[in-house]
Amino acid sequence: MKTAPNDLPLVQPGLEMSSRIGAWRLAREFLTATSVIVELEVRKLRHDPTELITRAVQPMLWLLIFGTVMSKMRGIPTGGIPYLDYMAPGILAQSVLFMAIFYGISSIRERDTGIIVRFLVSPAPRTALVLGKALAAGVRALSQTLIVYAVVILMGVHLNPNPIAHVGVVVLALLGAACFSLFSLLVASFAKTQERFMGVGQLMTMPLFFASSALYPVAMMPKWLQVVSHGNPLTYQVDAMRALMLRGGISTFGLGVDFAVLSIATAVMVFIAGRMYARIVT
Repeated sequence: MKTAPNDLPLVQPGLEMSSRIGAWRLAREFLTATSVIVELEVRKLRHDPTELITRAVQPMLWLLIFGTVMSKMRGIPTGGIPYLDYMAPGILAQSVLFMAIFYGISSIRERDTGIIVRFLVSPAPRTALVLGKALAAGVRALSQTLIVYAVVILMGVHLNPNPIAHVGVVVLALLGAACFSLFSLLVASFAKTQERFMGVGQLMTMPLFFASSALYPVAMMPKWLQVVSHGNPLTYQVDAMRALMLRGGISTFGLGVDFAVLSIATAVMVFIAGRMYARIVT
């Protein structure tokens, strides 16, 4: 009597190869949908760069006026670096935040023109749609990064001589823009109208900014505000930017923690925004 061999493979080679091909196809479709959204957003930006120009005014004013005045004070502990140097990474992070936090208003406009409905009926995954918008916000943040760098160089800020460190600053700007633009999409899914969204966006920006280490160390804050600051992704973005951007800059939390917090926050926002994206049209 014949018995079945005991060493039969659990998965037949053909089925395993088929599953690999299917996974590769899904990944390719996801990347294709994401790149299409990025291309559409960048194309809109190329045709109308007005927003980038107007957004560049605010960080310039902060650096040229607020930074110059506050640099004459000695009451803020900056770890031995000039206050203007200490402030520069915070203003870069602020510029990225302010641009990203109002990014969701474009989704409300797309809803009014029927574009979002076309996105939603397409076979593209919702997470690919929101990730594409997050990466497009990162492209916008690059322009702000270049502008802030140009201003701080002219003002004599002591930058890190290591070019690799500034690549890290660019990555942080991309992560921060992606995280806060996705948060903006969540707000858009509840705000419904442009007027309501602008009101909520303005309500969020300043608390996020002042509850971070952009202008002063976290240790100077009241205890309750320190707790809020430790839950604010902008705090970790500024901390890492300060360590990488400046000569002699030091990270309070550690660069590993800073990048991990921003990466995890962005991943969570991709998942939540992907699930809530359809609410914009309902």
